[in-house]
Amino acid sequence: MGDDVPLAGLFTLLVILLLLSAFFSGSETALMSLNRYQLRHKAREGHRGARLAEKLLKRPDRVIGLILLGNNLVNFFAASLVGVTAFKIGGEPAAALGAVALTLVVLVFSEAAPKTLAALHPERLAFPAALIYYPLLKIMYPIVWLTNAASNGVLWLLGVRSGDTELQSLTREELRTVVFEAGARISTRYRSMLLSILDLEKVTVDDVMVPHNEIVGIDLDDDDDEIENTIAESQHTRLPVYRDNIDQVIGVLHLRKLANLARKELSKEMLQRLVSEPYFVPEGTPLSAQLVQFQRRRERIALVVDEYGDIQGIVTLEDILEEIVGEFTTDPADDEDDVVFEGADTFLVDATANIRELNRSQNWDLPTDGPKTINGLIVELLETIPTPKTSLTVNGYPIEIVETDDNRVRSVRIGQRLPDSIRPAQ
Repeated sequence: MGDDVPLAGLFTLLVILLLLSAFFSGSETALMSLNRYQLRHKAREGHRGARLAEKLLKRPDRVIGLILLGNNLVNFFAASLVGVTAFKIGGEPAAALGAVALTLVVLVFSEAAPKTLAALHPERLAFPAALIYYPLLKIMYPIVWLTNAASNGVLWLLGVRSGDTELQSLTREELRTVVFEAGARISTRYRSMLLSILDLEKVTVDDVMVPHNEIVGIDLDDDDDEIENTIAESQHTRLPVYRDNIDQVIGVLHLRKLANLARKELSKEMLQRLVSEPYFVPEGTPLSAQLVQFQRRRERIALVVDEYGDIQGIVTLEDILEEIVGEFTTDPADDEDDVVFEGADTFLVDATANIRELNRSQNWDLPTDGPKTINGLIVELLETIPTPKTSLTVNGYPIEIVETDDNRVRSVRIGQRLPDSIRPAQ
Protein backbone atom coordinates (compact mmCIF):
# COMPACT_ATOMS: atom_id res chain seq x y z
CA MET A 1 0.00 0.00 0.00
CA GLY A 2 2.83 2.38 0.81
CA ASP A 3 4.37 2.06 -2.72
CA ASP A 4 1.10 2.55 -4.60
CA VAL A 5 -0.48 5.42 -2.64
CA PRO A 6 1.14 8.86 -2.62
CA LEU A 7 1.97 10.50 0.71
CA ALA A 8 -0.71 13.15 0.19
CA GLY A 9 -3.33 10.43 -0.08
CA LEU A 10 -2.02 8.68 3.01
CA PHE A 11 -2.14 11.90 5.04
CA THR A 12 -5.65 12.66 3.80
CA LEU A 13 -6.80 9.18 4.81
CA LEU A 14 -5.16 9.62 8.20
CA VAL A 15 -7.02 12.90 8.79
CA ILE A 16 -10.31 11.21 7.88
CA LEU A 17 -9.61 8.38 10.34
CA LEU A 18 -8.75 10.85 13.11
CA LEU A 19 -11.98 12.75 12.46
CA LEU A 20 -13.96 9.50 12.64
CA SER A 21 -12.23 8.67 15.91
CA ALA A 22 -13.13 12.09 17.27
CA PHE A 23 -16.74 11.56 16.21
CA PHE A 24 -16.97 8.18 17.94
CA SER A 25 -15.35 9.48 21.13
CA GLY A 26 -17.38 12.67 21.28
CA SER A 27 -20.71 11.03 20.45
CA GLU A 28 -20.21 8.42 23.18
CA THR A 29 -19.72 11.14 25.79
CA ALA A 30 -22.60 13.20 24.37
CA LEU A 31 -25.08 10.32 24.50
CA MET A 32 -24.08 9.39 28.03
CA SER A 33 -24.21 13.05 29.17
CA LEU A 34 -27.74 13.74 27.96
CA ASN A 35 -30.21 14.89 30.58
CA ARG A 36 -32.75 12.06 30.52
CA TYR A 37 -35.67 14.32 31.46
CA GLN A 38 -34.86 16.89 28.80
CA LEU A 39 -34.37 14.03 26.34
CA ARG A 40 -37.80 12.57 27.13
CA HIS A 41 -39.38 16.02 26.82
CA LYS A 42 -37.86 16.63 23.38
CA ALA A 43 -38.80 13.13 22.26
CA ARG A 44 -42.42 13.74 23.24
CA GLU A 45 -42.34 16.99 21.28
CA GLY A 46 -41.45 14.99 18.17
CA HIS A 47 -37.73 15.73 17.83
CA ARG A 48 -36.48 12.89 15.61
CA GLY A 49 -32.91 12.87 16.93
CA ALA A 50 -34.19 12.86 20.51
CA ARG A 51 -36.58 9.95 19.79
CA LEU A 52 -33.77 7.86 18.29
CA ALA A 53 -31.36 8.78 21.10
CA GLU A 54 -33.97 7.72 23.68
CA LYS A 55 -34.40 4.37 21.92
CA LEU A 56 -30.64 3.82 21.78
CA LEU A 57 -30.21 4.62 25.48
CA LYS A 58 -32.80 2.04 26.50
CA ARG A 59 -29.99 -0.46 25.85
CA PRO A 60 -26.80 1.54 26.45
CA ASP A 61 -24.66 -1.61 26.27
CA ARG A 62 -25.55 -2.01 22.60
CA VAL A 63 -24.82 1.56 21.53
CA ILE A 64 -21.60 1.58 23.56
CA GLY A 65 -20.60 -1.69 21.93
CA LEU A 66 -21.24 -0.21 18.50
CA ILE A 67 -19.26 2.96 19.28
CA LEU A 68 -16.31 1.10 20.75
CA LEU A 69 -16.26 -1.31 17.82
CA GLY A 70 -16.12 1.57 15.34
CA ASN A 71 -13.62 3.59 17.38
CA ASN A 72 -11.22 0.70 17.86
CA LEU A 73 -11.34 -0.23 14.18
CA VAL A 74 -10.63 3.37 13.19
CA ASN A 75 -7.76 3.71 15.67
CA PHE A 76 -6.31 0.38 14.54
CA PHE A 77 -6.29 1.43 10.88
CA ALA A 78 -4.88 4.84 11.81
CA ALA A 79 -2.02 3.22 13.72
CA SER A 80 -1.28 0.87 10.80
CA LEU A 81 -1.40 3.78 8.36
CA VAL A 82 0.99 5.88 10.45
CA GLY A 83 3.36 2.96 10.75
CA VAL A 84 3.41 2.40 7.00
CA THR A 85 3.72 6.08 6.19
CA ALA A 86 6.48 6.75 8.73
CA PHE A 87 8.43 3.68 7.62
CA LYS A 88 8.16 4.84 4.03
CA ILE A 89 9.56 8.25 4.96
CA GLY A 90 12.36 7.41 7.40
CA GLY A 91 12.50 3.70 8.12
CA GLU A 92 12.21 2.06 11.55
CA PRO A 93 13.22 5.14 13.67
CA ALA A 94 10.55 7.19 11.92
CA ALA A 95 7.97 4.43 12.52
CA ALA A 96 8.65 4.50 16.28
CA LEU A 97 8.45 8.29 16.34
CA GLY A 98 5.24 8.15 14.31
CA ALA A 99 3.62 5.89 16.93
CA VAL A 100 4.41 8.39 19.69
CA ALA A 101 3.16 11.30 17.58
CA LEU A 102 -0.06 9.45 16.74
CA THR A 103 -0.68 8.74 20.44
CA LEU A 104 -0.41 12.44 21.25
CA VAL A 105 -2.60 13.47 18.31
CA VAL A 106 -5.30 10.91 19.14
CA LEU A 107 -5.20 11.88 22.82
CA VAL A 108 -5.69 15.59 22.12
CA PHE A 109 -7.74 15.82 18.93
CA SER A 110 -9.67 12.54 18.96
CA GLU A 111 -10.28 12.04 22.68
CA ALA A 112 -9.86 15.01 25.07
CA ALA A 113 -11.11 17.83 22.82
CA PRO A 114 -14.22 16.11 21.38
CA LYS A 115 -15.21 14.58 24.73
CA THR A 116 -14.89 17.94 26.49
CA LEU A 117 -16.96 19.62 23.79
CA ALA A 118 -19.56 16.85 23.96
CA ALA A 119 -19.79 17.07 27.74
CA LEU A 120 -20.42 20.84 27.50
CA HIS A 121 -22.94 20.64 24.64
CA PRO A 122 -24.20 17.04 24.50
CA GLU A 123 -27.36 17.67 22.43
CA ARG A 124 -25.42 19.25 19.55
CA LEU A 125 -23.59 15.99 18.89
CA ALA A 126 -25.85 13.33 20.42
CA PHE A 127 -28.93 13.97 18.27
CA PRO A 128 -27.12 13.97 14.88
CA ALA A 129 -25.11 10.93 16.01
CA ALA A 130 -28.33 9.10 16.91
CA LEU A 131 -29.49 9.53 13.31
CA ILE A 132 -26.36 7.64 12.20
CA TYR A 133 -26.10 5.06 14.98
CA TYR A 134 -29.70 3.86 14.88
CA PRO A 135 -29.58 2.43 11.31
CA LEU A 136 -25.92 1.45 11.72
CA LEU A 137 -26.81 -0.60 14.79
CA LYS A 138 -29.32 -2.57 12.76
CA ILE A 139 -26.70 -3.26 10.06
CA MET A 140 -23.97 -4.21 12.53
CA TYR A 141 -26.29 -5.96 14.97
CA PRO A 142 -24.79 -9.49 14.70
CA ILE A 143 -21.28 -8.26 15.47
CA VAL A 144 -22.52 -5.92 18.22
CA TRP A 145 -24.59 -8.76 19.71
CA LEU A 146 -21.58 -11.06 19.88
CA THR A 147 -19.46 -8.31 21.47
CA ASN A 148 -22.13 -7.50 24.04
CA ALA A 149 -22.73 -11.16 24.80
CA ALA A 150 -19.09 -11.54 25.74
CA SER A 151 -19.00 -8.32 27.82
CA ASN A 152 -22.31 -9.12 29.55
CA GLY A 153 -20.95 -12.55 30.37
CA VAL A 154 -18.01 -10.94 32.16
CA LEU A 155 -20.39 -8.61 34.01
CA TRP A 156 -22.56 -11.59 34.96
CA LEU A 157 -19.56 -13.25 36.58
CA LEU A 158 -19.07 -10.06 38.59
CA GLY A 159 -22.71 -10.08 39.74
CA VAL A 160 -23.89 -7.27 37.46
CA ARG A 161 -27.05 -7.75 35.39
CA SER A 162 -27.55 -5.63 32.29
CA GLY A 163 -30.99 -4.88 30.93
CA ASP A 164 -33.32 -2.16 29.97
CA THR A 165 -32.69 1.06 31.82
CA GLU A 166 -35.66 2.95 33.15
CA LEU A 167 -35.89 6.62 34.01
CA GLN A 168 -35.36 6.71 37.73
CA SER A 169 -37.71 8.79 39.83
CA LEU A 170 -36.31 11.77 41.68
CA THR A 171 -36.52 12.24 45.42
CA ARG A 172 -38.00 15.39 46.90
CA GLU A 173 -34.54 16.79 47.63
CA GLU A 174 -33.36 15.98 44.11
CA LEU A 175 -36.39 17.80 42.72
CA ARG A 176 -35.51 20.79 44.92
CA THR A 177 -32.03 20.77 43.39
CA VAL A 178 -33.51 20.65 39.87
CA VAL A 179 -35.72 23.65 40.67
CA PHE A 180 -32.79 25.60 42.12
CA GLU A 181 -30.59 24.84 39.12
CA ALA A 182 -33.28 26.01 36.72
CA GLY A 183 -32.04 29.51 37.44
CA ALA A 184 -33.40 32.20 35.13
CA ARG A 185 -35.53 29.66 33.25
CA ILE A 186 -38.05 29.89 36.10
CA SER A 187 -39.00 33.19 37.71
CA THR A 188 -38.24 33.67 41.39
CA ARG A 189 -41.94 33.63 42.24
CA TYR A 190 -42.65 30.39 40.39
CA ARG A 191 -39.54 28.78 41.83
CA SER A 192 -40.73 29.70 45.33
CA MET A 193 -44.14 28.19 44.58
CA LEU A 194 -42.62 24.95 43.31
CA LEU A 195 -40.42 24.65 46.39
CA SER A 196 -43.43 25.29 48.62
CA ILE A 197 -45.34 22.49 46.90
CA LEU A 198 -42.43 20.13 47.50
CA ASP A 199 -42.48 21.08 51.18
CA LEU A 200 -46.20 20.42 51.69
CA GLU A 201 -45.54 16.95 53.08
CA LYS A 202 -43.12 18.33 55.67
CA VAL A 203 -45.53 21.05 56.85
CA THR A 204 -48.48 20.09 59.06
CA VAL A 205 -51.80 21.77 59.79
CA ASP A 206 -50.61 22.94 63.18
CA ASP A 207 -47.81 24.87 61.44
CA VAL A 208 -50.29 27.12 59.59
CA MET A 209 -53.45 27.02 61.72
CA VAL A 210 -54.93 29.95 63.59
CA PRO A 211 -54.19 29.02 67.22
CA HIS A 212 -56.89 28.45 69.80
CA ASN A 213 -56.53 31.85 71.49
CA GLU A 214 -56.82 33.76 68.18
CA ILE A 215 -59.94 32.06 66.82
CA VAL A 216 -62.72 34.49 65.90
CA GLY A 217 -66.21 33.01 66.12
CA ILE A 218 -69.78 33.51 67.20
CA ASP A 219 -70.50 32.85 70.87
CA LEU A 220 -74.21 32.10 71.29
CA ASP A 221 -73.94 33.12 74.93
CA ASP A 222 -73.26 36.71 73.84
CA ASP A 223 -76.15 39.13 73.46
CA ASP A 224 -77.64 39.81 70.03
CA ASP A 225 -75.78 43.11 69.52
CA GLU A 226 -72.39 41.51 70.16
CA ILE A 227 -73.20 38.70 67.75
CA GLU A 228 -74.23 41.18 65.06
CA ASN A 229 -71.02 43.16 65.58
CA THR A 230 -68.94 40.00 65.29
CA ILE A 231 -70.62 39.15 62.00
CA ALA A 232 -70.35 42.69 60.65
CA GLU A 233 -66.66 43.11 61.53
CA SER A 234 -65.55 39.66 60.47
CA GLN A 235 -62.88 39.44 57.77
CA HIS A 236 -63.81 35.80 57.13
CA THR A 237 -66.66 34.20 55.22
CA ARG A 238 -66.92 31.23 57.58
CA LEU A 239 -67.11 31.48 61.36
CA PRO A 240 -67.27 28.75 64.01
CA VAL A 241 -70.36 28.92 66.19
CA TYR A 242 -70.03 27.83 69.83
CA ARG A 243 -71.32 28.27 73.37
CA ASP A 244 -69.14 29.81 76.06
CA ASN A 245 -65.83 28.69 74.47
CA ILE A 246 -64.57 27.24 71.22
CA ASP A 247 -64.32 23.73 72.73
CA GLN A 248 -68.15 23.73 72.80
CA VAL A 249 -68.40 24.24 69.04
CA ILE A 250 -71.79 23.66 67.43
CA GLY A 251 -70.88 24.11 63.79
CA VAL A 252 -69.58 26.47 61.13
CA LEU A 253 -71.62 29.32 59.69
CA HIS A 254 -71.15 30.50 56.11
CA LEU A 255 -72.00 34.22 56.15
CA ARG A 256 -73.43 33.94 52.66
CA LYS A 257 -76.42 32.19 54.20
CA LEU A 258 -77.24 35.42 56.04
CA ALA A 259 -77.32 37.56 52.91
CA ASN A 260 -81.05 37.22 52.30
CA LEU A 261 -82.09 37.49 55.95
CA ALA A 262 -83.57 40.65 57.33
CA ARG A 263 -82.01 41.96 60.53
CA LYS A 264 -85.14 41.15 62.50
CA GLU A 265 -84.94 37.54 61.30
CA LEU A 266 -81.44 37.12 62.68
CA SER A 267 -81.64 35.20 65.93
CA LYS A 268 -79.65 32.60 67.84
CA GLU A 269 -82.18 29.95 66.85
CA MET A 270 -81.79 30.91 63.19
CA LEU A 271 -77.99 30.76 63.47
CA GLN A 272 -78.16 27.25 64.90
CA ARG A 273 -80.32 26.13 61.97
CA LEU A 274 -77.93 27.63 59.41
CA VAL A 275 -74.66 26.14 60.70
CA SER A 276 -73.07 23.13 59.04
CA GLU A 277 -71.48 20.22 60.84
CA PRO A 278 -67.97 20.98 62.10
CA TYR A 279 -65.13 19.17 60.38
CA PHE A 280 -62.34 17.98 62.66
CA VAL A 281 -58.80 16.99 61.66
CA PRO A 282 -56.01 15.67 63.90
CA GLU A 283 -52.97 17.81 64.56
CA GLY A 284 -49.87 16.71 62.71
CA THR A 285 -51.76 16.10 59.45
CA PRO A 286 -49.48 16.97 56.49
CA LEU A 287 -50.74 19.85 54.37
CA SER A 288 -50.56 17.70 51.24
CA ALA A 289 -52.97 15.19 52.80
CA GLN A 290 -55.24 17.91 54.16
CA LEU A 291 -55.43 19.61 50.79
CA VAL A 292 -56.69 16.35 49.29
CA GLN A 293 -59.20 15.94 52.12
CA PHE A 294 -60.55 19.45 51.60
CA GLN A 295 -61.05 18.63 47.94
CA ARG A 296 -62.73 15.27 48.55
CA ARG A 297 -65.06 16.51 51.29
CA ARG A 298 -65.71 19.88 49.57
CA GLU A 299 -64.73 21.65 52.76
CA ARG A 300 -62.82 24.91 53.21
CA ILE A 301 -62.36 25.05 56.98
CA ALA A 302 -61.44 22.48 59.64
CA LEU A 303 -61.00 22.45 63.39
CA VAL A 304 -57.64 21.01 64.47
CA VAL A 305 -57.84 18.74 67.51
CA ASP A 306 -55.22 17.01 69.64
CA GLU A 307 -55.19 13.40 70.81
CA TYR A 308 -57.69 14.24 73.57
CA GLY A 309 -60.14 15.88 71.17
CA ASP A 310 -59.44 19.39 72.43
CA ILE A 311 -59.51 22.10 69.76
CA GLN A 312 -56.06 23.53 69.07
CA GLY A 313 -56.90 25.86 66.22
CA ILE A 314 -58.51 26.34 62.83
CA VAL A 315 -57.01 25.62 59.42
CA THR A 316 -58.57 26.78 56.17
CA LEU A 317 -58.04 26.09 52.51
CA GLU A 318 -56.73 29.64 52.22
CA ASP A 319 -54.01 28.86 54.79
CA ILE A 320 -52.75 25.97 52.67
CA LEU A 321 -52.88 27.96 49.44
CA GLU A 322 -50.90 30.76 51.09
CA GLU A 323 -48.19 28.22 51.87
CA ILE A 324 -47.86 27.72 48.12
CA VAL A 325 -48.44 31.13 46.56
CA GLY A 326 -47.67 33.42 49.49
CA GLU A 327 -49.82 35.82 51.46
CA PHE A 328 -52.86 37.27 49.70
CA THR A 329 -55.11 38.11 52.64
CA THR A 330 -56.76 41.50 52.96
CA ASP A 331 -57.13 41.29 56.71
CA PRO A 332 -55.71 44.54 58.13
CA ALA A 333 -54.61 42.69 61.23
CA ASP A 334 -52.35 40.57 59.07
CA ASP A 335 -50.70 43.62 57.56
CA GLU A 336 -48.93 44.45 60.80
CA ASP A 337 -45.27 43.59 60.59
CA ASP A 338 -43.96 40.96 62.95
CA VAL A 339 -40.41 42.06 62.10
CA VAL A 340 -39.10 45.62 62.34
CA PHE A 341 -35.59 46.41 61.10
CA GLU A 342 -33.76 48.49 63.72
CA GLY A 343 -30.48 48.96 61.91
CA ALA A 344 -27.06 47.55 62.65
CA ASP A 345 -28.28 44.17 61.39
CA THR A 346 -30.79 43.73 64.22
CA PHE A 347 -34.53 43.11 64.05
CA LEU A 348 -37.29 43.66 66.62
CA VAL A 349 -39.52 40.59 66.37
CA ASP A 350 -42.95 39.83 67.84
CA ALA A 351 -42.42 36.65 69.88
CA THR A 352 -45.74 35.23 68.71
CA ALA A 353 -44.45 35.19 65.12
CA ASN A 354 -44.37 31.82 63.40
CA ILE A 355 -40.81 30.53 63.01
CA ARG A 356 -41.40 29.03 59.58
CA GLU A 357 -42.80 32.29 58.25
CA LEU A 358 -39.80 34.17 59.69
CA ASN A 359 -37.39 31.75 58.05
CA ARG A 360 -39.13 32.19 54.73
CA SER A 361 -39.49 35.98 54.81
CA GLN A 362 -36.07 36.79 56.33
CA ASN A 363 -34.09 33.89 54.88
CA TRP A 364 -33.20 32.70 58.39
CA ASP A 365 -32.51 29.19 59.60
CA LEU A 366 -34.12 28.99 63.01
CA PRO A 367 -35.11 25.45 64.11
CA THR A 368 -38.61 24.35 63.07
CA ASP A 369 -38.66 20.81 64.44
CA GLY A 370 -40.05 21.88 67.83
CA PRO A 371 -42.15 24.89 68.93
CA LYS A 372 -43.91 26.89 66.25
CA THR A 373 -43.30 30.40 67.63
CA ILE A 374 -40.32 32.40 68.87
CA ASN A 375 -41.88 32.50 72.35
CA GLY A 376 -42.27 28.72 72.42
CA LEU A 377 -38.71 28.21 71.20
CA ILE A 378 -37.20 30.46 73.86
CA VAL A 379 -39.26 29.01 76.72
CA GLU A 380 -38.38 25.47 75.63
CA LEU A 381 -34.66 26.26 75.56
CA LEU A 382 -34.55 28.22 78.82
CA GLU A 383 -37.23 26.11 80.56
CA THR A 384 -38.60 29.27 82.19
CA ILE A 385 -40.14 32.63 81.33
CA PRO A 386 -37.05 34.82 80.96
CA THR A 387 -36.70 38.38 82.17
CA PRO A 388 -35.95 41.29 79.81
CA LYS A 389 -32.29 41.72 78.79
CA THR A 390 -31.77 37.93 78.89
CA SER A 391 -29.64 36.83 75.95
CA LEU A 392 -29.18 33.49 74.18
CA THR A 393 -27.94 32.15 70.88
CA VAL A 394 -30.04 29.82 68.72
CA ASN A 395 -28.51 28.25 65.61
CA GLY A 396 -25.97 31.07 65.56
CA TYR A 397 -28.56 33.86 65.89
CA PRO A 398 -28.09 36.16 68.93
CA ILE A 399 -31.45 36.76 70.63
CA GLU A 400 -32.15 39.33 73.34
CA ILE A 401 -35.41 39.34 75.32
CA VAL A 402 -36.99 42.80 75.05
CA GLU A 403 -40.40 42.48 76.69
CA THR A 404 -42.18 39.75 78.65
CA ASP A 405 -45.44 39.09 80.45
CA ASP A 406 -46.04 36.82 83.38
CA ASN A 407 -46.74 33.90 81.08
CA ARG A 408 -44.93 34.60 77.79
CA VAL A 409 -42.28 36.48 75.91
CA ARG A 410 -43.77 39.42 74.00
CA SER A 411 -40.88 40.69 71.85
CA VAL A 412 -37.25 39.91 71.14
CA ARG A 413 -34.31 41.40 69.29
CA ILE A 414 -32.60 39.09 66.79
CA GLY A 415 -29.23 39.83 65.19
CA GLN A 416 -27.63 38.51 62.03
CA ARG A 417 -26.27 34.97 62.17
CA LEU A 418 -22.78 34.75 63.63
CA PRO A 419 -19.94 33.00 61.74
CA ASP A 420 -19.19 29.48 62.91
CA SER A 421 -15.79 30.54 64.23
CA ILE A 422 -17.21 32.96 66.80
CA ARG A 423 -20.40 31.21 67.83
CA PRO A 424 -20.68 30.47 71.54
CA ALA A 425 -21.06 26.87 72.62
CA GLN A 426 -24.68 25.80 72.92
